[in-house]
Amino acid sequence: MDCVRPTTSFGVLAVFLFSLQPGVAQEPVSSSVPSWEELRARPYPEWFTESKLGIFIHWGVYSVVAYGGKESYSEWLLRGLETGDTIRTRFMEDHYGAGFTYADLAPLFKAELFDPNEWAELFRRAGARYVVLVTKHHDGYALWPSRYSPSWNSVDVGPGRDIVGELTAAVRNAGLRMGLYYSLAEWNNPLHRWYTDPPDSIAPYVEQHMIPQFKELVAAYRPVVLFADGEWLNTAEQWHARELIDWYYTTVGPDAVVNNRWGAGSDIGFLTPEYSAALEMRDRPWTEVRGLGRSFGLNRNEDLEAYMTPDELVHFFVSAVAAGGGMILNVGPKADGQIPLLQQERLLQLGQWLTVNGAAIYGSRPWSKTGEEREVTLERVDPTIDFDWVRNSPGPPIREDNFTVLWTGYVEPLYSEIYEFEAEADDDVRAWVDGQLVIDQWEDERPVEAIAGTVRLEAGRKYAIRVEYREQEVNASVRLFWSSPRQVREIVPKARLYTTRDLMQGDGLRAVYRSMQQYMAYTTNNGNLYAITFEWSGDELALPVPEPASGTRIALLGLETELPWRYSSDTAYVDLSGISYGDVPGQWAWILCLEGYTAAR
Repeated sequence: MDCVRPTTSFGVLAVFLFSLQPGVAQEPVSSSVPSWEELRARPYPEWFTESKLGIFIHWGVYSVVAYGGKESYSEWLLRGLETGDTIRTRFMEDHYGAGFTYADLAPLFKAELFDPNEWAELFRRAGARYVVLVTKHHDGYALWPSRYSPSWNSVDVGPGRDIVGELTAAVRNAGLRMGLYYSLAEWNNPLHRWYTDPPDSIAPYVEQHMIPQFKELVAAYRPVVLFADGEWLNTAEQWHARELIDWYYTTVGPDAVVNNRWGAGSDIGFLTPEYSAALEMRDRPWTEVRGLGRSFGLNRNEDLEAYMTPDELVHFFVSAVAAGGGMILNVGPKADGQIPLLQQERLLQLGQWLTVNGAAIYGSRPWSKTGEEREVTLERVDPTIDFDWVRNSPGPPIREDNFTVLWTGYVEPLYSEIYEFEAEADDDVRAWVDGQLVIDQWEDERPVEAIAGTVRLEAGRKYAIRVEYREQEVNASVRLFWSSPRQVREIVPKARLYTTRDLMQGDGLRAVYRSMQQYMAYTTNNGNLYAITFEWSGDELALPVPEPASGTRIALLGLETELPWRYSSDTAYVDLSGISYGDVPGQWAWILCLEGYTAAR
């Protein structure tokens, strides 16, 4: 129960030898398949709930091009080519030629620098406890010698290597657990072309290809995490999910765990939200799934700003753990097998932080409250209301989700006539011109009477305009248009928007962005309460917690020194004046351990 310096080392897991026997799959012990209720009642393995951090790997034929829109998933390259996505098709034509196909990329996926032992050691040093490799994405290309994907697997074309087998052995030898991602669907399989053929025509593909390949993979490598994906156009019954999950559990044993992507009606497995911002308690184990940037597969078109800084990475991970979850952090290697150096650096920085602070993370549980928040604002002048933030923040310190914006100023029309104002928004927007509500797309607060989107304006006169926007979850965008008999529909331009009435030249609208920002998180472990602060507070740190028992020892993880504290006005004030910032063996977040605090309550 002491607040001692933690370590990220842990016992080497049992490692066993295995060989790939295509098509040979162990059958369930019993011919009867448990009900969904019975499968859901199966306990989650303790190792998984205690691990907190896993590494995801998206790597395949798409890594040759490694390109897409700045906010897109580069691993969806094939689908982009099928649908005529302009960015992807032009890039392919410009750099590979007009007749070059997706299949032609496979020989260029050579993996000549792939060293599975180097990868495994990097993941171990990052503080991860398990790894999840994408064995087959939606393009159907298999990273093992699958007999169900002849000439479309990593042994027959490309590297000439069993990627799954090599990495599985290396990860287990490094003392980590191995998990595998498997896409249930494929875009271009002749038995069923996902997103092209009717969803209800999927049975031949499932029965003749997916099920035998699924069993081939699991029987050969026995992953303790099975991450299914690509399920969302079909039901769990169509995927035979109940039978497959039961067979997987029987084959691998009590350490096995599945995620929640098995088709409509399954409602099983640990939850896998992607690129969330509002991390919160959930009704079963969960782990945030995200990349260091905005794509899972490497996207060479991403801006540096899309990558998480060390502060952002640590804070995000801590917030997830404090809310009872974990994180599967993705890396996207290059086609040659090298993990980009910036990604490596971020992993090692996270591991450096965990070496000092792992006692508050591994095996921890949420406290009665997950942390402390405060409102933050961002004020600026926006030239127009024309934004597509996708999954990004509008700017620091505003979070990606659950933020609001208020734009105010003046609008000046060119013509004296009736104008129509329109908005396109994800999620909510409303606008007033000259005090009249002209746009109302506010989900929870619609007026009793409908408000028209038109207003009569006079040329040369400046009218007060007010626009409110509210982002809830995932994607964020908002655009404000106007039109009139003589005014073509367009984004209301900067030249006709003014921050103050007396300006002679348009400069845009005043914008005030607001959101909550977490600045402290809490976890519990072994009877201790851990207060994780995202800000170095100087001489004194205020902890708004119930009063600790007299004599409670408080220490900063990484240092042996007991810290003086006092209690006043429902707050424990911890004296940090004796600690120099340079003495603290950690960065990005600092953890105070209140020894025995939760055990005593």
